[in-house]
Amino acid sequence: MKNTKSKMVVFMGGQGSGKGTHSTRLIQDYNFQYVQTGELLRKSQQNSSVNKEINNGQLANHEYVFNIVKKTIEGFDNQDVILDGFPRTKDQAKWLVEKYSGIYEIQIVYLYVNKQVMLDRIQNRIKENTTNGGKARADDLDPKAVEKRIGIFYQQTLPAIKMLENIANTNHTITFSEVDVNDYDFAKNYKKVCEALELLKQSEQIANEL
Repeated sequence: MKNTKSKMVVFMGGQGSGKGTHSTRLIQDYNFQYVQTGELLRKSQQNSSVNKEINNGQLANHEYVFNIVKKTIEGFDNQDVILDGFPRTKDQAKWLVEKYSGIYEIQIVYLYVNKQVMLDRIQNRIKENTTNGGKARADDLDPKAVEKRIGIFYQQTLPAIKMLENIANTNHTITFSEVDVNDYDFAKNYKKVCEALELLKQSEQIANEL
């Protein structure tokens, strides 16, 4: 029987791994809705302490994040969706699987980059955001906050990624792909992401049917 579940693509990775960049391109090329968790939290006016936590490189309160993710996803009425910036911990990963594996075909994509690439891309992001008078993210400008975020990735998010990989290998409620995106050529990285999601095959099939 054909799978009738909607698709949920979950991008996970360290700072500067390209979660937002690949999400934006996929939204342009395919019919996905977008949950950009970090941006939703940074723009939140309901709880100023959340913004302070993020700017200091900390993780926001779990329950607050759960509520904003749940509310945003429900607003898309079971359409295909991309999650960027969530989950970041094992508790959040467990919540995601328990909450949505029965509703969505969940595909975890771990965008792997090493620490030096993370730091280089954060600096590039600052330059891009400040070009022509733009404004860089506060959490990018503070070196201590950057180091704290990278530390949290290795201490909390990477174990969550490994846990999701184990779930994918055992009960198959989700699928997992690790994609090496250390290359500075975005086109090459994007192609590898699409191959992991089997979207290139989907595009070719649609083209052949036209």
